[in-house]
Amino acid sequence: MKLIAILITAMTIGYTSMAQTTAITTIEFENKVIDYGTIKKGSDGNRTFVFTNTGTVSFMVSDIFSSCTCDVISKPEVPIEPGEKGKIVVNYDTKKVGPIVKTLTVKGNMTPSIIALKLKGTVVE
Repeated sequence: MKLIAILITAMTIGYTSMAQTTAITTIEFENKVIDYGTIKKGSDGNRTFVFTNTGTVSFMVSDIFSSCTCDVISKPEVPIEPGEKGKIVVNYDTKKVGPIVKTLTVKGNMTPSIIALKLKGTVVE
């Protein structure tokens, strides 16, 4: 029983040490809000969020969550080096008539650890 407790403690300490060594950077988005304005039903819903790694270490997107039925078409799959730009491409389904008020949450090795991106506009007939 003591051996199990020692092993669990050692694994926890090792995991915590690894998690704390992740290098943190900063990123800056050109726009955190994409305004579709008033668009017609069935229009092209693809839009791009562009950001720059303004920190001193590589940036990696760990996850993107969406509050909508929009799809994240692409996100950087390789680290974005300091000074380089990256992009996140989203597609909103413009077959749905009505207001667009949606949020995407980006997670990665940056401070703050999550950044909210917004989509807004109105789809009309």
